[in-house]
Amino acid sequence: MNSLVRFEPKTVTEVAESIRDAATRGRVLRLRGAGTWMDVGHAVQADAELSLGAFTGITSYRPEDLTLSAGAGTTLAELEAATRVHGQWCPLFPWGDDRGTVGATIATGTAGPFAAQLGRPSTLALGVECVDGTGRVIAAGARVVKNVAGFDLTRAVTGSWGTLAVITQVHLRLRSQPAVDETWALAATESTDATVRAFADGPFAPLGCERVSAPDARELGLGAARWLVRIGGNATLVAAARGAIRALGVAYEVDARTWNAIRQRGAPAARATLWRWDSLSSRLRERFDPARVLNRGLLGEVA
Repeated sequence: MNSLVRFEPKTVTEVAESIRDAATRGRVLRLRGAGTWMDVGHAVQADAELSLGAFTGITSYRPEDLTLSAGAGTTLAELEAATRVHGQWCPLFPWGDDRGTVGATIATGTAGPFAAQLGRPSTLALGVECVDGTGRVIAAGARVVKNVAGFDLTRAVTGSWGTLAVITQVHLRLRSQPAVDETWALAATESTDATVRAFADGPFAPLGCERVSAPDARELGLGAARWLVRIGGNATLVAAARGAIRALGVAYEVDARTWNAIRQRGAPAARATLWRWDSLSSRLRERFDPARVLNRGLLGEVA
């Protein structure tokens, strides 16, 4: 790590100059946000590193439009603090924790336990400012929800792991916080798992519905819980959803901060193989089962 050539640009122009310099010298350049996931996913053996640490802060926030723009190095915790004051939130709750940056979340396309209901990075990113491999500065998308027609470069960059461009700024779609927000632990049995999944797809679809392993349930103080469910909306909707949850098995309300621990457990470990699935995490078992038949011993058991 000490032998890496480090670029620490303060402006977009300096980012472009750094990229051109690395290309001219034939350096393999990797990007760094908060630096929490440097050894997972598309990790590279780089000899140069470009930091986005200077690109922090909210550059534009229009609560009346539910839109926000921020530098790529801005942490998710900063976005949470700024939007909560207005009864809003940025629904980027990726696996990991809120120390991660918004630029890295969009660049890796990292979703989380609430993505199915609140939106994935590809749908929440309205636009980006980025610099491509030739050092060209590009403004893709827009700051508004209604966008122009044409090739959607924002979605192309989202999830590209920095292979197409360096994201320097992101324009995001926000959401209003629900009037009522509750988290429930559900001690359903394996035989009723299908019923829980049906509930998650039904008229009272929760904000999040995650399968919890027995070891995690014990460590998190959830007792015999097999599922963690988050419901939100107006009082009438939440009351109906609450009744539906109780009908599925023994259910009890728990601290909403439990989701933070669940997100951290869902983050890929350093130097681990990263499997990317376009599916709810609660459905990994049914996705893994066919693969396990073909690769016995490779995937192991899914709790």
